[in-house]
Amino acid sequence: MDEKALAAWSVAQNYKKSTTSTRLSDIRAIEKVYGDLETLYAQDKLEGLLKELAYSSKDKAANRPNPSKLPLWGDTYRDLSHLRATVNFYRRFKSGAARQTRIVSLPDLAAVEAAVAEHLDLGPFDFMDRYGQAWDDVSVYLLKDGQFLPARAIIAVAGQYAADAIPPEDSVVDEQLARKHLDTLGLVTAELPPVLLFAKDGQYFAPVRTKNRSTGAIAFTYRPPGANNKRAQAIEVGDWAGIARALLVDGRAVRIQPWLGKGENYLTYPGQNFSDVWLRPDIADSLGIAPSAPRALSTTKPTQVEPRATMTQSPTNLILFGPPGTGKTWSTAEEAVRLCDGETPADRDALMLRYRSLVAAKRIAFVTFHQSIDYEAFVEGLRPETDPAETGGAGFSLLPKPGVFREICALANDARTRTRATEADEVGLEGRNFWKMSLGAAGSEDHICQAALDGNYIVMGWGGDVDWSSPRFDISSEIRKEWLSSPRESDRPSNYSQLAAFRNDLKVGDVVIASSGRSAFKAIGVVEGDYFYEPTANGDYCHRRPVKWLLKLDEPLSVDTITDRDFGMRTIHLIANDRINFSALSRLIGGGADRPIDGHPDQFVLIIDEINRANVSKVFGELITLIEPDKRLGQDNALEVTLPHSRKPFGVPDNLHLLGTMNTADRSIALLDTALRRRFQFKEMPPKPQALEKAANHSGLPVIEALQAMNDRIEYLLDRDHRIGHAYLVGCRTKDEVHAAFREKIIPLLQEYFFEDWSKVAAILNEKPSASNEGKGAFLEWRQLYDPTGSGGPVRTSWAVRATFAENAVEQLARTQPLSSGALIVEDVAETTAGAQ
Repeated sequence: MDEKALAAWSVAQNYKKSTTSTRLSDIRAIEKVYGDLETLYAQDKLEGLLKELAYSSKDKAANRPNPSKLPLWGDTYRDLSHLRATVNFYRRFKSGAARQTRIVSLPDLAAVEAAVAEHLDLGPFDFMDRYGQAWDDVSVYLLKDGQFLPARAIIAVAGQYAADAIPPEDSVVDEQLARKHLDTLGLVTAELPPVLLFAKDGQYFAPVRTKNRSTGAIAFTYRPPGANNKRAQAIEVGDWAGIARALLVDGRAVRIQPWLGKGENYLTYPGQNFSDVWLRPDIADSLGIAPSAPRALSTTKPTQVEPRATMTQSPTNLILFGPPGTGKTWSTAEEAVRLCDGETPADRDALMLRYRSLVAAKRIAFVTFHQSIDYEAFVEGLRPETDPAETGGAGFSLLPKPGVFREICALANDARTRTRATEADEVGLEGRNFWKMSLGAAGSEDHICQAALDGNYIVMGWGGDVDWSSPRFDISSEIRKEWLSSPRESDRPSNYSQLAAFRNDLKVGDVVIASSGRSAFKAIGVVEGDYFYEPTANGDYCHRRPVKWLLKLDEPLSVDTITDRDFGMRTIHLIANDRINFSALSRLIGGGADRPIDGHPDQFVLIIDEINRANVSKVFGELITLIEPDKRLGQDNALEVTLPHSRKPFGVPDNLHLLGTMNTADRSIALLDTALRRRFQFKEMPPKPQALEKAANHSGLPVIEALQAMNDRIEYLLDRDHRIGHAYLVGCRTKDEVHAAFREKIIPLLQEYFFEDWSKVAAILNEKPSASNEGKGAFLEWRQLYDPTGSGGPVRTSWAVRATFAENAVEQLARTQPLSSGALIVEDVAETTAGAQ
């Protein structure tokens, strides 16, 4: 093989140096076993070599051995795919095939969609392998339905669906050209390193190569146990897969820096800094790690259509969007009450009173999205849970804990199809005691709980197999005396103290809340009778009380639905009445029968503030499909998925409405995840200068005209998404309050919009300083700075916010025509010393 000729050809075809180096190394390895590739090419034997290197996804699933003679270094499927791509690389070199940097007729959207569909059908590895595409050079991705697809490969494969039908192997497209074309088609692309770490503060990090000054080697490094941060003690790794293994599998501290930034340091994963990781698919596959942050749809299946209650409205997925200060969050209260009740009070105070009552009843929930929120926090995650077994076991286990979305879905679904053992009359809660009761150990003795729910009783394991029915044990001290009078298998005090509470302290008519761990509950009932003994085959859980179950849940609800803190560790304990949320509890257990509710079930609303600040695909995961109105539980096309942690079927009920807010100054609608855009309606909340009529009348200032003038200038100099909302001024009643709003809210916002460009801030405020004179405007003051070196450098302007604004500041801002440099008319009551703010 002529390495120099191949390297020259590779450079001419715009391959990266790292790709050329990797291909040369692979070719040498192949030639050691199969002989000179130039000879094989001349003998037309490369096709046979490719067949010997063939290894399909079915082979991988069957765990078949390596069919080639080559010693492999990692995952058989990935390595052989890589080597086949190298053989194709060499074949293109020998045939003189040019690596096209453009396609004469770039594929249209339909062709790209066809290529995407093929990728989704084949999977990433079979797709890349079929068309001779290599993972090495992939850095630009097409974001499609929460998945990252290699952009260059998509464009290359799409060429065969275009009018001139260019074969994919002859359409090796430059990545940036592919990205630019996909962007012009209205699709979303992103450039990512092979290993990308998501920090809890929203930043992105990646391993970094550094130079060894002693040897000149440039490599990734990790710190072995006991070593310091000196390069001499670091272990060098040449490739991304190796450093990913050191970081994610071996738990080593790896040299990392901000993605597209500076500031290197040795860090571990997850450590104190990181919340998630994204890996290039081939690297993820070799490590056995999920290749992308968004979770794949696990198990999607149509549900059995249940009898459906008539609803007042179809499910609503609505996002209120607009610039900051337009009242988006303020308006969610009105919208949420309307969705729950079908109407809203005209008076704002009455509206907020109703809103708070719905929040207390757990029919409205509120969550704010941020960069660190993820699936585990929003839907379901594993959390440590302590719950002592009746045998006296201790410790904790990791149990699935629902997030805010799964919790409100459970509440809504209960309201939609609630199954209760009550009659039509409601249960009064006044004058009752409330008890927490564990029915067997959480997670390991669920059969004990289920039998109690089916048999209408509560049961306790403490107290051994002794029958405590005798009237003598009506006195709790007699229970203790009897237990200690003879040797027992267990000497734990709970055998008599907890039994005494269960037998004597718990009264007929008291309310029992059956726990599911310390942070959730699964049933609520009323005690209907006294203690009785029921012997069992193994002599445990013999002590019972008859109960009338008022509520039995298919899905446990969070304890904070009805109380203000988690349950205690003890099997049974009293819950103080001032800890009970009577509004929510009454709604759960009041009225109903053993069937879906007739008429109109309660409506629920989840408000998601700042919905655009999170990675929506990462947060919703597989549930993004289920929020579509026609996929909701109760609809004809209802779907469920199997949750990854609890392994339970889950669907989104059709009486739950999703209401989001979006600040367009943070992100345009065009940049939102396409899956989110398809599933939500959007309602714009623009600035409303006329809402400032009261503020104008009270303050005597033209705040309506001032806001309109500022927003016109912002729209001209920036865009309409960054206009200023009326909420910043709507509550002002005096001139001082208006000036304070400008100083503390509006001017800092303008500084953020036009970072380090004070001339535009001045233009928005309708101030234009002279090019040669120092001075002050109505809001700002400025002075000139001269080159301190005396080298004749340009004159610069220093800006500051005035300590006291001019009396006519707002009037001057409200003028619709821009001022010339000599037209500033500043009316100061008295000279003041200006200071920077």
